[in-house]
Amino acid sequence: MSHIRKKSTAVAGLSVAAAVLAGCAGPDTPTQPEELPHGYVEGAEEAAEAQSRLVVADADAGTVRVLDLITGDVTDAGQVRGVEDVVGDGRFAYLASGQSVRIVDSGSWMVDHGDHVHYYRAAVREVGTIAGTGPVRAYRDPAVVAVSFGDGTASLLDRAELDAGTIAETGKVEDVARGAAVLPFDGHVLVPVEQPGRAGAVQVRSRDGQPVTTIDQPCPGPAGAAVTRRGVVFGCADGALLVGSKDGRFSGEKIPYPRPVPEDERAQEFDHRPGSDTLAAKAGETGVWSLDVAHRKWTYVATGPVLAANAVGAGGPLLALTSDGALHAFDGETGQETAVVPLLSDPVAGGAEPTIEIDTSRAYINDATAGVVHEIDYNDALRRARTFELGGRATHLVETGR
Repeated sequence: MSHIRKKSTAVAGLSVAAAVLAGCAGPDTPTQPEELPHGYVEGAEEAAEAQSRLVVADADAGTVRVLDLITGDVTDAGQVRGVEDVVGDGRFAYLASGQSVRIVDSGSWMVDHGDHVHYYRAAVREVGTIAGTGPVRAYRDPAVVAVSFGDGTASLLDRAELDAGTIAETGKVEDVARGAAVLPFDGHVLVPVEQPGRAGAVQVRSRDGQPVTTIDQPCPGPAGAAVTRRGVVFGCADGALLVGSKDGRFSGEKIPYPRPVPEDERAQEFDHRPGSDTLAAKAGETGVWSLDVAHRKWTYVATGPVLAANAVGAGGPLLALTSDGALHAFDGETGQETAVVPLLSDPVAGGAEPTIEIDTSRAYINDATAGVVHEIDYNDALRRARTFELGGRATHLVETGR
């Protein structure tokens, strides 16, 4: 039986630039359509480099701001009172508050064609609100965005409509395992589920809700997910499940933990630099897990309790922020600490945990109490490159344009 409820929507077509005439032409001169450049997106400006931006929310005042990391400009993006969670999908930010999720278009994104990449910038705008309770997770492909909620449901949104500034829900997944997320992948959606009397599993479904197959490797207690160039990773009680596809056939490969891991030390949520195959996850109150997907290898780093952790990628450090406000860098393969700097004044004030966002050259960490965001050069002994003062409290943070 299908667990995706189909909804009918009217999908508006996207307009294309009108034809123009070159120079002065007589009445018998045929009109020739303008040849649009490769990668053209109406209403957006293409750039030669990533147009990274930060969406920052103040949970107390409700203000949402977008910081352009190229120009340093700050744009107001509306009010969302009581923000509990903020995530992004590379372009849009999803701000969970109570029983709803506000969607903000950061106006910055990239399109990866495999052999080359296009970078775009456009105006910041509020898109609208969908019903759902946090925590929230959002993943997209060229056709659909899957927004998963904390109650075991997920909304499927039309990607083209969202890009055009309209919310069009095309379906609802109602049986997602708690703590897990739905991911669009290779023309389908991957749905981690609990199976009464059996181990959990990842199901492959068509976008209209029809079951296609179930990944042959089980995934007991699915929680946490990440998209890498080598496939989709799901956290399981016994390790990680890597899901891939080839010629329309889906398969799974288990990456087991290197030792028995108690439930409170398993990876529940993954963070990584987009495009990287190295993932970071808290290991309860004892340390951090580093998962090298390329080499199918887990490494445990004994950091002690951390507030946030993230991984730069192959050859780069594992970053961890401890409760004393210090930022640490570790070798992801050996676990050796390579640098440490004091960073945040009062990192647990008001119950707002900081976030570490990473791109190809910098890391960004929000200091909620001070109302600032720190830009860290992780390749230079964690040097503080810039500090952005936004006013108010920088409670939540997500980077876009990557």
